[in-house]
Amino acid sequence: MTRSPTRRLTLKMMAAGAASFVLPNFGAGQANAAVTALKQSIAEAAARDEALSAFYRERNYKPVFVGNGDGRRRGALLKALASSGDHGLPTKAYDADGLKAAMKAARTPSDQGRVEVQAAQRFLDYADHMRSGVLNPRSVDSSLVMDVPRYDRASTIDAFSKSNPAAFLKKMAPRKAEYVRLQKEKMNLEKLLGKGGWGEKIQAKSLKPGQSGGAVVQLRNRMIRMGYMRKSASQTYDAAIQSAVQQFQVNHGLAPDGVAGASTIAQINTDVQERLQQVLVAMERQRWNSRPTEKKHVWVNIPDFHVDIMNNGKSTFRSRVVVGKNTSDRRTPEFSDTMEFMVINPSWYVPRSIVTKEYLPLLKRNKGAAGQLQIIGSNGRPVNRANINFAQYNERNFPYSMKQPPSKGNALGLVKFMFPNKYNIYLHDTPSKSLFGRESRAFSHGCVRVHKPFDFAYALLANQEKDPEGFFQGVLRTKQERRVDLREPLPVHIVYYTAWVDAKGRAHYRDDVYNRDARIFAGLSRAGVSLRSVAS
Repeated sequence: MTRSPTRRLTLKMMAAGAASFVLPNFGAGQANAAVTALKQSIAEAAARDEALSAFYRERNYKPVFVGNGDGRRRGALLKALASSGDHGLPTKAYDADGLKAAMKAARTPSDQGRVEVQAAQRFLDYADHMRSGVLNPRSVDSSLVMDVPRYDRASTIDAFSKSNPAAFLKKMAPRKAEYVRLQKEKMNLEKLLGKGGWGEKIQAKSLKPGQSGGAVVQLRNRMIRMGYMRKSASQTYDAAIQSAVQQFQVNHGLAPDGVAGASTIAQINTDVQERLQQVLVAMERQRWNSRPTEKKHVWVNIPDFHVDIMNNGKSTFRSRVVVGKNTSDRRTPEFSDTMEFMVINPSWYVPRSIVTKEYLPLLKRNKGAAGQLQIIGSNGRPVNRANINFAQYNERNFPYSMKQPPSKGNALGLVKFMFPNKYNIYLHDTPSKSLFGRESRAFSHGCVRVHKPFDFAYALLANQEKDPEGFFQGVLRTKQERRVDLREPLPVHIVYYTAWVDAKGRAHYRDDVYNRDARIFAGLSRAGVSLRSVAS
C-alpha cells in the first residue's frame, strides 16, 4: 500500500516521539498545509477558553508546547506537573502521564493542536494553583474574607512562552521562607508516615515526673520519634522526658509545666496524618497569602491566641489575645488592613447586633438593665430610658443605639487600636483579664482583646514619641477620649495558621478552633489533594 504525502508527513513529525512538530523536507505547499491544519486545530481547541483564545490569536496560533525547539518547554512542564505533589497540589488533576501519552500519540497536525491547548490548560491550572491556591477561600468558609491575588491567564502563558521554562515554573511557588519550611516539614511527615508514624500511643490519662511503667515508656518513645529527645532506655519519667515534654508544650501552645496532663497527652497522641493535613492546609494558606509580607507589621494568629509586632522576621512585641467565640456570628474573620490610629479612653459604641440581640431583651424585662450604657437617640444625644417603651420594639425597628462612656469598666478597656474595616474588627483592651489565663481563648464577640494593651501602645508609639509611656499615661490621666494617629501606619494581618515552622526549624501546631482547617482540607481532598507516604 502506498502511503499518501500527508501520512508520510505526520509520521516524520512524530520522529522525536513526544509531540514534536518537525516539518520535513517536502514542498512548501505540503508544509504550509500542515502548519495551517495545526493552527486551525489550536484555534478550535482554544475557542472555549477566552484567555487562551486571545493568547493564541495574538501570536497567530504559533504553538508553545509542540513544534521545533519546544522539547525543553514540554519537559519542564511535565516535570513540574509530575512533582506537584511536593507542594500538596492535586497531582491527578494535572495528569502528567496522561498528557505525556497524549503528546506521544498525536499523529496529525489536528491532534497536535488539541494536545497543545490541553498542555496550555494544564499549565494554567498548575500556575493558578501554585500562585493563588487550589481553592477559593470564600467558597470554603464565609469568614475567609482575605483578598487572594489571581493572575491574568493570557499574560501568564505569554510570559512563560518567552521565559526560561524551568526557572519560570520554579519561581511560581510562594517565595517565602515560611513556605519552604512547611514544605520541609511536609516531607518529614511523609517519611514518618511511611515508617508507621510515631509509634504506640500513650495509654494513660495523665503522667507526671517520677512515675514509671509502660505508659511512661510509650511517652518516652513518642518523644524520641518526634525528635524531642535522644534515644533512652529509661522507664522513669526523668528530667530528660520532662524537658522534652516542656519543649513539646511550648510548640503546641500549652502551659510548659513538664507534666503530661490530659491536654498534653491528647496532643502527643495526635496521628501523623492529622499533622500532615494541617501542614497541607497551611501551605494552601501560604499560597492564598503569597504576597511578600512587609518588614514591619502586626500579626494576629487566631488559633495561636497571640498578637506580635514583627520586624524583619522577628517578634519585637508579643501578647496573649482573646479572639471571637466559635459561633457563626462571632468568629474573628481573616483579613489584612492598615492600623492608622489608637483611641485612648475610648467610648464603646455597642454594635447593632449586640444591642438588638442581647441588650434589647434585657431592657424589655428591666429598663434599668445594663445601666453602664447610655441610650442614644438619632440626634446623637443620650435619651432617658425611663421614657422609652422598650416592649414596642424588636430587632428590626429598635431606633436607638447604645454607648458606654470612657471608664475602667468600659468593654473596650482604656485603649483601642483601629484599622477601619467593613467587618468592624479591631484590637482593644478589656476589663475582663481572667480569660487570658486559659490555654484556649475564643470568647469575644469577634474583636481581638489584648492582654498587654499598654505595652502594645508603647511599642506602636516608639517611632513618634521620645517617651512613649509618659505620653500615653499623660493622655490616660485626662480620662478624656482622644484619638492618636500613627505617623507610620502599620499593616495588620489577622490570619489562621494551625501549623507553622519557625526560623529554627521547630514545627508548631495548634487546635483548629473554628474547624476551618477541616473544611479547607475537605475541599482540597475533593479537588484531588491526598496524603502520601514516602519510603526513606
